Amino acid sequence: MINLLDIKTPTTAQAAALKSDYGLDNHGLFNLGGVYWNLPAEALYEEIVFRREGHITRDGAVVMNTGKHTARSANDKFVVREPTTEGHVWWGQYNRPFAPDKFHELFSRLQGFLQGRDVFVQDCYVGADPEYRMPVRIITEHAWHSLFARNMFIMPKTNEELRRHVPEFTVICCPNFKGIQQIDATASNTFIALNFDQRLCLIGNTAYAGEIKKSIFTVMNYMMPLQGVFPMHSSANVGDDGGVAIFFGLSGTGKTTLSADPSRGLIGDDEHGWSDNGVFNFEGGCYAKVIQLSESAEPEIHATTHRFGTILENVVFDPVTRLIDLDDPAITENTRASYPLEFIHNAIANNRAGHPKNVIFLTCDASGVMPPIARLSVDQARYQFISGYTSKIAGTEVGLGKEPEITFSTCFGAPFMVHQPDFYARLLKEKVLRYGVDCWLVNTGWVGGAYGVGKRISIRHTRAMLNAALTGKLKDVQFKKDPIFGFDVPVTCPNVPDQVLDPASSWPSRELYFQRYKQLAARFIDNFKKFDTVESRELESAGPQL
Repeated sequence: MINLLDIKTPTTAQAAALKSDYGLDNHGLFNLGGVYWNLPAEALYEEIVFRREGHITRDGAVVMNTGKHTARSANDKFVVREPTTEGHVWWGQYNRPFAPDKFHELFSRLQGFLQGRDVFVQDCYVGADPEYRMPVRIITEHAWHSLFARNMFIMPKTNEELRRHVPEFTVICCPNFKGIQQIDATASNTFIALNFDQRLCLIGNTAYAGEIKKSIFTVMNYMMPLQGVFPMHSSANVGDDGGVAIFFGLSGTGKTTLSADPSRGLIGDDEHGWSDNGVFNFEGGCYAKVIQLSESAEPEIHATTHRFGTILENVVFDPVTRLIDLDDPAITENTRASYPLEFIHNAIANNRAGHPKNVIFLTCDASGVMPPIARLSVDQARYQFISGYTSKIAGTEVGLGKEPEITFSTCFGAPFMVHQPDFYARLLKEKVLRYGVDCWLVNTGWVGGAYGVGKRISIRHTRAMLNAALTGKLKDVQFKKDPIFGFDVPVTCPNVPDQVLDPASSWPSRELYFQRYKQLAARFIDNFKKFDTVESRELESAGPQL
């Protein structure tokens, strides 16, 4: 906002009270309007309403509409190709090279755009383990994005920490600034441009807050492995016995839902690191998908949608009654809630715990043929990890329709991985072998047929199978070898009907089931051919055999 009339906003007087000594001039930002430093949630609410960015619901959450972009713009992400990092980066579909001179020109235009405009700054951390914690700065055009940063990252504890804060990476998010394809060499007017050498990320022409979160995750995926830390697109929780469970999966596969178990402590719902100290959350908050959220099935997450401080993104609400409708997909299927981790009553206070006892790969199988749970060997775990088979769920990326789209997302998070897949797979193997971890594949997708014919597996059954795996009850049951993939499938499981464990039994015919299963196996084999390295060729025997 350019405040030409010098109108005093609700927090103008307090805007610089929590200012860092490391000013915005260090980022090349000059002649700005008001700079609002590290405002708390209450102050940001006042600014959000004053600037007409969003609305407050009856129960205290704030509802925001992100406009055209209601999901990530995966095709608009770029990484600057320069000498200090280019040898580490997995160049291609997800890490598109961007010329340093083009980044410089783009940043220069953005600097000019911000002159005279108000900006909001949040100085925070990413990484709950103090040994690997990184100070970051989020500079935003909108007040609500500043609240999002407070919700999602880890906040300094004292004013003195804020004053001495010097960021190691900075994100500048300006939804009203557009790239120009002919000038900037961007794919569209939208851009997410990462420069690891300058420790800077520029986001333009999208208000979808997930771009801020995932940009920092991409940074951690680059920097943490260089320090021996395994970065994971996963949720994590811990039992009373100290047994940590890791849940890998893409958005919509159940990471947030399955980790928010009232009987276990929540470490985090989306991004973690696994160091020699144990597992730690990168973030301080959650960004949960809330379309058709059920109060009975997911009471912990549902309760957050009715709390002050929660941001509801693209959720339909009635401006008269101020009531929200979590079932209405009129704006998007990808409705989101951003809230601090502490809103989940059983969240672990320091956001970290020991080493995992179990690693679970969540696959949302739209073909309806994968078993609901299977035990993996170490090599099978590496194969499934590199393959990253799942389905993209409606709305999570720009361009997706209502029907799930079968995909292979390397490392269960290909858009955010910067190094070569083998690099991450080696870290997985080292950790699993060193700490004696059990690995499982869990299908949260369809049974009885593909999407449109079968139905999605009951979350009650999935929770029962996971509970049996995490408590060791599955170690005492009989297993059978899967005839195509070779992993071990339990014949029985406590509190789960036997026929649920045999997906073929719910199909019209076993012949039709195995025909579809072999088709899926062929897709696995074709996909794995693109990983033409010595390590990947050695793993082919751990995949499906036709």
